[in-house]
Amino acid sequence: MALKKYKGTTPGQRFKTAITFGEITKSKPEKKLTQSLKGSTGRSGGKITVRGKGGGHKRSLRIIDFKRNKKDIEATVNAIEYDPNRSANIALLYYKDGEKRYILAPNTLKVGDKVLSADKTPVKPGNTMPLANMPIGTFVHNVELMPGAGGQIVRSAGTAAIVAAKEGNYVHLKLPSKEIRKVNSLCLATIGQIGNIDWKNISLGKAGASRHMGRRPKVRGVAMDPNSHPHGGGEGKSGVGMNPKTRQGKPAFGKTRSKKKPSSRFILSRRKK
Repeated sequence: MALKKYKGTTPGQRFKTAITFGEITKSKPEKKLTQSLKGSTGRSGGKITVRGKGGGHKRSLRIIDFKRNKKDIEATVNAIEYDPNRSANIALLYYKDGEKRYILAPNTLKVGDKVLSADKTPVKPGNTMPLANMPIGTFVHNVELMPGAGGQIVRSAGTAAIVAAKEGNYVHLKLPSKEIRKVNSLCLATIGQIGNIDWKNISLGKAGASRHMGRRPKVRGVAMDPNSHPHGGGEGKSGVGMNPKTRQGKPAFGKTRSKKKPSSRFILSRRKK
C-alpha cells in the first residue's frame, strides 16, 4: 500500500499521512465472522482504573483463524479487508466445502489466489505447513510457539520471521526484533511477509485521530501537583528531583522486571546485545 500526503491547509493536516487502501476490495465485514466488542474505557465501576484509555470509535471484532487447522482443503481468496483491531489487513477465504474464514493477509496475496494448509505445501504466500518442512531462508508469519496452539508471534503489519536453521526437533527462527529463537519443528507457520508494509510510516497529524483509537491524553508527572504524583510540585519548570517513579511510587527507571523470569533456554541470541 502507498502513502498519501495532505495539503497543509489546517494544522491537523500539515504533517498528516495516511494509507491509500488500494489493496482493500471489500468495505463491510462478513457478518457471521464478527462479534460485538465491548468498548474499553479504562474504568471499573465508573472509576478510572487504567489512565489514558477511553472513547474510541465503535468497532466489531473479526474472528481470525490463527490456527489454520483446516487441513488439505484448498481455499480461494474472496476479498482483502481492513481490520480496525489490528495493523495488518485480513483476507476472506472461501473453502471448497463452503466454509468461510478470515486469515492475516500476506503481502502480494490477491483476490482469486488459492491457499492451502497441509503437512507439505508449495512455498507461496498464504500457505501453511509445519516449520520442519520449510526450506531454510523462508519468510514466515503467524508462528505457533506450541503445536496446535495457534499463531502467537509475528502477526503485525509488515513483519516476517526467517527460517535460519534446523537442529533436531527444533527450528531456529530469526524474528523481526533480530532475536533468534528455537521453536518446535511441529509448530505451524504461514509463508510470506504480512502486508500493509507502510503502516509504520503513518503520521496521525492531530490528537483527534489518536482519540478515535481510544487513546486519551497522558499528563506528565512533573506537570502535576505533589499530591497527584511523586514528581509533582516545585516552582516553575522543575525536574524529577529523584529516581523516576510511577504515580504509585514504584521505581520506573532501569531494570524494573520481576526476578522470576520465564525460561530463556529457547532464546539463542537476544534482540539486545
